[in-house]
Amino acid sequence: MLDIAYDHEPELLSKAKKLHHENELLLKVAAGDEHAFRLLFTAYHQQLGTHIYRITNSAELAEEVVQDVFLKIWMTRETLGNIEDFKAYLFVISKNYALNCLKKLAKERIQIKKLEQSSINLLNVEQDPGMYYNLLDEAIDHLPPQQQKVYLLSRHNRLKYAEIADQLKLSRETVKKYLQIATTSITDYVRTHLEVFTAILITIKTFLFFFKS
Repeated sequence: MLDIAYDHEPELLSKAKKLHHENELLLKVAAGDEHAFRLLFTAYHQQLGTHIYRITNSAELAEEVVQDVFLKIWMTRETLGNIEDFKAYLFVISKNYALNCLKKLAKERIQIKKLEQSSINLLNVEQDPGMYYNLLDEAIDHLPPQQQKVYLLSRHNRLKYAEIADQLKLSRETVKKYLQIATTSITDYVRTHLEVFTAILITIKTFLFFFKS
């Protein structure tokens, strides 16, 4: 047993020195030393980021968790002097924080999905079938003149890129670009106005519900 201890003495001494240095660092952070806090962050943020990424499978969420955990450590720095194994402490609280974030995201996704589904159902049941086409006409009217011509020649007259380019004296690539921009603009316009319409309907239905109650 003694031989084994002597064989590992350099390693044990190295760990002891590292632990002693870390404890000093923690005490400095606890006293409000920002430089010591930066050293602590530098020493652990990469390891912690890798650890959290394995849990969340999201680099963006891992980065957010690391930042929030270290912010929490700084805000509660007075307690650092009581921590014996900072790395274990750090990994435990970050794991709990990451799991809570995942639960929160899951709940938010469910809520969004329910809201979207209710909006779709509302539109299907109560929306005027001609409203979509009215919005489509409005969206086309809002396009710049050249984009409007390209869109109408393509969608209404069923002309090909080359035919539109020849008629409007444009290059084929310009026609293609104008059509892409016009399509995106029209889609965004219609979607936005349908969402506004849906929101108004939801507000009215909610008001009527409480009014009747």
